[in-house]
Amino acid sequence: MNQANLFRSKLESAGANEAAINCFIRAFELLEQGTDFDLPEAQIQPALDVPQMEDVLIADPELQAKLMGETVVIKLNGGLGTSMGLQAPKSLLRVKEDQNFLDLMVQQSDFLRQRSGKHVNFLLMNSFSTSEGTNSYLQKHPDYAKAEELEMLQNFSPKVLQETLEPASYAKNEQLEWCPPGHGDIYTALSGTGWLDRLLAQGVKYAFVSNSDNLGAILDPGLLAYFSNSEQPFLMEVTRRTPSDSKGGHLARRATDGQFLLREVAQCPDGDLDQFQDINKHKFFNTNNLWLRLDVLKELMDETGGFLPLPVITNKKTLDPRDPNSPGVYQLETAMGAAIECFKGAGAVCVPRSRFAPVKKTSDLLALRSDAYEIAENGQVMLVAERQGTPPTVQLSGHYKFVDQLDTLGLPSLKGASKLTVDGLVTFAPGVIIKGEVTITNSEESPLVIAAGTYENTTVSNES
Repeated sequence: MNQANLFRSKLESAGANEAAINCFIRAFELLEQGTDFDLPEAQIQPALDVPQMEDVLIADPELQAKLMGETVVIKLNGGLGTSMGLQAPKSLLRVKEDQNFLDLMVQQSDFLRQRSGKHVNFLLMNSFSTSEGTNSYLQKHPDYAKAEELEMLQNFSPKVLQETLEPASYAKNEQLEWCPPGHGDIYTALSGTGWLDRLLAQGVKYAFVSNSDNLGAILDPGLLAYFSNSEQPFLMEVTRRTPSDSKGGHLARRATDGQFLLREVAQCPDGDLDQFQDINKHKFFNTNNLWLRLDVLKELMDETGGFLPLPVITNKKTLDPRDPNSPGVYQLETAMGAAIECFKGAGAVCVPRSRFAPVKKTSDLLALRSDAYEIAENGQVMLVAERQGTPPTVQLSGHYKFVDQLDTLGLPSLKGASKLTVDGLVTFAPGVIIKGEVTITNSEESPLVIAAGTYENTTVSNES
């Protein structure tokens, strides 16, 4: 039995659907053939002609309401937030007051339905790790309590041994033989689970897709109307890169035909890294907020067996992430934004930074929980007006890497802060106001208590 058939047999035994099997086998065969997915600078051109969101919005309430009834909002909800010490769905993490990500997504969905008078479809792409916890929590929201009406399960991929390119086997913990396939799996999952056909049969033509931890990403009716009128099959929301985004994937055009594509740092040859990180040359990065024409997606995937032929990302890991001496493996993944190159006539739109506010670290969570952000009527978490669109920069030492550690820090006012740096153990008393750039340093083993008051453009330490 050849290697590909070994993987097919393993996937079939695990109950994978045919679309997921076809998608993985393609990725494996590309790995086996040594396919090079590098995108050198010579093969691309900068993306320059990207319209601004405010210039393309269509203010037609009647059209907007009609289109919302033909749209599904899909949230990627497969993460556990293990990087922040969580073992439950990341979307159950408290964000503002007593509301978590799921509560706010429900609020956003309810607002759209009330505004449009239509049943705006809502779908969560859960993983096997988040399904039970998510569906259990949603029992408190009766309109979202039936998993069969809103859940699409993410697929799973076998790990590949680096040395032999065989399926990884691990008797100590068979679950570690598997890995998530990356968020590019959304297309395969839509096809393989039957949700794509189901949505199309219901008259749903458009999809708005975003990450569940990005509470700035809401369905904007004016942008939906623009997407519909443009007749583009795929629209990527991008925003301007800043120095902190220089290592993130950027939008570009293929030199040969001008087709939009997404270039990730893993696809950039070492010699081109300086140009990759040049934010004045490559100005836009992908927010992972995407708009899809489902009928076009269906046509494309019917041609290939239920998946899109996306570039494959080969992540090198150890079989047991906690054991550096365990065998080396490849995790074969894809990115959903890379699909922009699969849709002829795909477009991009430059959106305000307010539509990109993901929570990846506890420093992001501290800023989001602070008074620098507020919850709008539509459920969008957004910067308060005083911030003028610029989020505060927060840097926390390793003492606050995990959420339970963050809860011991306290919550200062950051509405007027430009940058807060915390180095060492610190406790903010109630009533602390941070303004401008403030650094707090503590070299002692016991927390430095910051008393109530205003701290502006200053450094505070246990030696002060």
